[in-house]
Amino acid sequence: MDKKERLKELVGILNKASKAYYQQDTEIMSNLEYDKLYDELLALEKETGIVLANSPTVNVGYEVLSELEKQAHPSPMLSLDKTKEVEALKTWLGNHEGVLSWKLDGLTVVLTYENGELVNAVTRGNGEIGEVITNNAKTFVNVPKTIPYKGNLVLRGEAVIKYSDFNRINDSIEAVEDKYKNPRNLCSGSVRQLNNEITAKRNVHFYAFSLVADVLSETEMKDVGYNNTMNDRFAWLVKQGFDVVEHFTVTKKTIESQVMDFAERIPDYDIPSDGLVLSYNDIAYGKSLGRTAKFPRDSIAFKWADEQAETTLTKVEWSPSRTGLINPVAVFEPVELEGTTVSRASLHNVSILKALGLGIGDKITVYKANMIIPQVAENLTRSNNLEIPKNCPACGENTTLKDLNGVQSLYCLNEKCSAKQIKGFTHFVSRNAMNIEGLSEATLEKFIENGYLKKLVDIYHLDRYKEQIVSLEGFGEKSYENLLQSIETSRTVSMAKFIYSLGIAGIGLANAKVIVAHFGQDFEKITKAKEEELVAIDGIGEVLAKAFYDFFRDEERMKEVSGLLNEIHFEKEAVSEVQILSGKVFVITGSVEHFSNRNELKDYIEKLGGKVTGSVSKNTDYLINNDTTSNSSKNKKAKELNIPILSEEDFIELAKA
Repeated sequence: MDKKERLKELVGILNKASKAYYQQDTEIMSNLEYDKLYDELLALEKETGIVLANSPTVNVGYEVLSELEKQAHPSPMLSLDKTKEVEALKTWLGNHEGVLSWKLDGLTVVLTYENGELVNAVTRGNGEIGEVITNNAKTFVNVPKTIPYKGNLVLRGEAVIKYSDFNRINDSIEAVEDKYKNPRNLCSGSVRQLNNEITAKRNVHFYAFSLVADVLSETEMKDVGYNNTMNDRFAWLVKQGFDVVEHFTVTKKTIESQVMDFAERIPDYDIPSDGLVLSYNDIAYGKSLGRTAKFPRDSIAFKWADEQAETTLTKVEWSPSRTGLINPVAVFEPVELEGTTVSRASLHNVSILKALGLGIGDKITVYKANMIIPQVAENLTRSNNLEIPKNCPACGENTTLKDLNGVQSLYCLNEKCSAKQIKGFTHFVSRNAMNIEGLSEATLEKFIENGYLKKLVDIYHLDRYKEQIVSLEGFGEKSYENLLQSIETSRTVSMAKFIYSLGIAGIGLANAKVIVAHFGQDFEKITKAKEEELVAIDGIGEVLAKAFYDFFRDEERMKEVSGLLNEIHFEKEAVSEVQILSGKVFVITGSVEHFSNRNELKDYIEKLGGKVTGSVSKNTDYLINNDTTSNSSKNKKAKELNIPILSEEDFIELAKA
C-alpha cells in the first residue's frame, strides 16, 4: 500500500474509532492503539504534505447529534498538542515559568455569567458548535449559580464524575452488562441528559481551567488583584467560588519532580484524569505564539507513558448476560502493573478482539489505561487463531455476530438460555427491583437447575418445593421461612420498580419513574403507549422508546407480565398536596431509625418537593445525620458552610412545619 492510500486508511480507522467513543459510548480500540495510529497519521501527513479535510488531526470533538439546542462558541475550542516525554516538556518550556495541572478526563463545558448569574452552559461539541446544557449545569455539585463579579465572564472547565461516585452508581446496578464502562462515558451521558433530574443524581463536579478571554479591564484587574498570569487567573476564579484544577508553578529544573509527584498520586486520586497540561504562566507571552490549525501554542498536554508488561494469553472467557450479549475477557499469566497484580482484561467486543489478531499462547503486552484500567495493548505474535464461539457457553445454542454502528458483538439468540434466565431472575429480585432477599445468583442457579423456577412468576409459588428447598445445602427451615416472608413482602411494589424489574433493554429505575409519572400511574396506558408518546417524555429517546414499545408488544412477555400481575399489587405513589420542602436540598448520611432505609427517607423528601444529593456543598440546605456531633467528612463540610445538621427527629419536625 502506498503512503497516500495508508493515509486515507488511517483517517477512516481513526474517525470510526472516534465516532464509536464519543457518539456511541463504546470502544473499538484501546487508547494506546488510537494514539499509535494517530502518531503514524501525523508523521505521514508531515512527510507527504497531504492533510485530508476529514483528518482527525484537523478536526476536534464529536459531531453534535442529540436533541439538545446547539450553539456556536465565541472562539474555537482547540485540542492540545501532546507528548509522553518529560524532556520534551522541558524543551517546550525553556527558560519560562510554567503552570502544570491535571488533565481531567470528562466533558469540557463553557460557562457564561452575566451580572453575577449563570446564564449559559455549552459543551465542547465539535470545537465550534456545542450543545446547550444550562439547566443541567445548574445541578452540578459545585457550580456557583451566582458569583461576586458582575461583569461578563466566560470560562472553561471539565465536568467529571469522581471514581467514588462512579463506583457507587455501578454498585447499585445488579446486571454486569448494564454497568457503565468508565467515568468519562457516564459523565458524558449525564451532562447531556434531556432530564436534569438525572444529571443531578449523578453527582457531576466542575473544575475550571481557563478563561475564554481577558474579560476584565485593567482597572478591574487592579481592583481584584488579577494580573497577567495563569496563577492569578486561577486564584481569581477561586475567589469567585469556582473549584479549579489542581496546579503547581514549575520551571525547567522542577518540572520532572512535579510530574513524578502527580504520577505517584494517581492510584488514590478520586478525579479521573488522563494526563497533565503544561501552560506558560505568562499569558501574554503564550498568546503571542499564536496557534496552528488545531493546537494553541500556549499549552501542551502530557500523556502518561503507560507501564507495559509482556505476558502470555492463556484463554479468552466468554461471559453471557441477560440481554444475550456475550463479552470476551482476556485471561493471561499474572503480571505486575502500577503496583498491583493483573491477570484479566476486558476485550469489550469482537471488533477489538479481531483487531488484535488474538490466539491462545500469543505473547501480548498489557497496561493500565490512565494507570487504572487493565487493557491489552498489543499482540506481538498475532497468531489470529482464536475461534469465535459458535455456541453459547451457557446454553449451547447457536450464537450470532451482530454489527451495531460498525462494532461487532457476539449474541446468544436463545430466549431460554440459562444465562439469560439466571441474569433475568437476578435482575428481577434485585434491591431496586422487587427487592427479594435470599435469592442470590447462586441460589437462583440451583433453583433453575432443579426445575423449581422456569418463569418469573414461579418465584411466587416456591412453597410447592418446601421439602426440597429445606434439604438443599446451605438452606434450612429458617432460611426458607425468611425467603417466603421476603417474597410475600415483595407482592406490594411501586409500579416503577415493577417495570424496572422486567429487564426492558435500557430502561433503568429513573426512566421507569419518569414513564410512570407521565402516564399518571395507569399501567394499561403505559403498556399500550406508542413510540411517539414515549419519545415525547423528557429523557426517553427513540432507542429506549422502541425497546419499551417492542417489549409490551411481545405476546410471550405479556403472558409473563399478566401472570405476575396476578401475584402482586401496586402501591400508589402518593404525592403530597403541600410541597412543604419545595426548593430545599438535603444530603443524607449515616444510619436511619424512623425509616426502613435511606432510600425511603429520600423518597419521602422528594414527595414533599425536596431534593436529595450525594454530597454537601454550598447549595445544600440541610444535612440529615442522626450522629449530629460526629467528625465525619460530611459533618465537617456542613459546619464549614454553616449548613444545619438535623437528626431524623429534627427533620420530621421540619417536615411538619
